Amino acid sequence: MSDFGHQLPLGKPTFYQDTYDPALLCPFPRQVKRDEIGLGKILPFSGCDLWTAYELSWLNPKGKPVVAVGEFSFVCDSPCLIESKSFKLYLNSFNQTRYADATAVAEQMRDDLCRASGGEVNVELWPLEDSSRLQVDVLPGHCIDDLDIEVDDYRLNPQVLVGAADDQSVVAEELHSHLLKSNCLVTSQPDWGSVLIRYQGGRINREALLRYLISFRQHHEFHEQCVERIFTDLLRYCRPEKLTVYARYTRRGGLDINPFRSNFEDSIEHIRLVRQ
Repeated sequence: MSDFGHQLPLGKPTFYQDTYDPALLCPFPRQVKRDEIGLGKILPFSGCDLWTAYELSWLNPKGKPVVAVGEFSFVCDSPCLIESKSFKLYLNSFNQTRYADATAVAEQMRDDLCRASGGEVNVELWPLEDSSRLQVDVLPGHCIDDLDIEVDDYRLNPQVLVGAADDQSVVAEELHSHLLKSNCLVTSQPDWGSVLIRYQGGRINREALLRYLISFRQHHEFHEQCVERIFTDLLRYCRPEKLTVYARYTRRGGLDINPFRSNFEDSIEHIRLVRQ
């Protein structure tokens, strides 16, 4: 962890401020971890980080509380990601702040988040009555979790992907797993997720892929960084022509984080899973 990490609120006593304060946002440079996995300024993917905020409130002009659900989309080529606890504290700072309407709140959030991340951010807020946007769905494709494999090593190990792709059998398929688990980079709290891998190229051995995903179980990294590592390792060792990696993580502090990276898709559906 770099010295920059000491500026983050993770693992420190926290005062929950309930009046608007954009200074609560803590950006973290994406390049710090990209350097570690060999990514330069020209990225092999595009994509975004999709966040859902379930604990969101402010006051209307008469002081009456308003509640809503929020969706936030950060472009992955922004210089910084936003540390999640600081994002939670920032959202809490709206609780006792008055706004004319939801549009004014969304515009304020968009301005603050663009400034903090250094890139484009899309913000959508909607009332709880709009339940159609929160229906539980499932990831597409085949789930590989039922493979009967024996595992005794839980350290990150991309080497299990060496030779995993069969270049003589070119396929286009979607695979997913709910066994992705990593740990927070600073606090070591567990992060639970489901991951979708959509690719075209030599058929990837499913047992090798599952072993690789399970090897994140004791790894310490932020959600966005894990997904970029998965994408980079698959591209390096399996060499697919087309590749998408999309993870849906369970929420913490009312926030879920869902990074999407692809070298052939411009966008992906915001799928809410049963653990979300």
